[in-house]
Amino acid sequence: MATERTANVIWQGDLQNGSGTIEGATSGAIGPLDVTWASRSEEPNGRTSPEELIAAAWASCFAMALSSGLAKDGHPPERLETSATLTFQPGEGIIKGALHVRATVPGLDGPGFDVAAENAKKNCPVSKALAGIPEVALNAELTG
Repeated sequence: MATERTANVIWQGDLQNGSGTIEGATSGAIGPLDVTWASRSEEPNGRTSPEELIAAAWASCFAMALSSGLAKDGHPPERLETSATLTFQPGEGIIKGALHVRATVPGLDGPGFDVAAENAKKNCPVSKALAGIPEVALNAELTG
């Protein structure tokens, strides 16, 4: 069954001097969140950016995909610590992405974990949506 998720934003003013507020989303879990061009292209100063929100979505999607893949292979993870970083270049867009995962997966060796992490990176829906990023790195650490 397909699901839909919606986020609502109000923007006032032009790009450089204006500001916006992410008013909320379907779940009610986020918002209100302030967003400005400066928070996107300079320092955040307590405001978010589209790239930060995409990074959060990517990190959680990757963690879910990795958890699922590991469990299907008979190695459910004990813990996955995942972060995603996106590099935004004004005038170009998102030019680089990086995923980092530190995992505790009892009974799994390093090569097996690396394969599972690469598969999750390739197949999570957010990774697929971000396929146009020119450079994507994965750092996968197995701690136990």
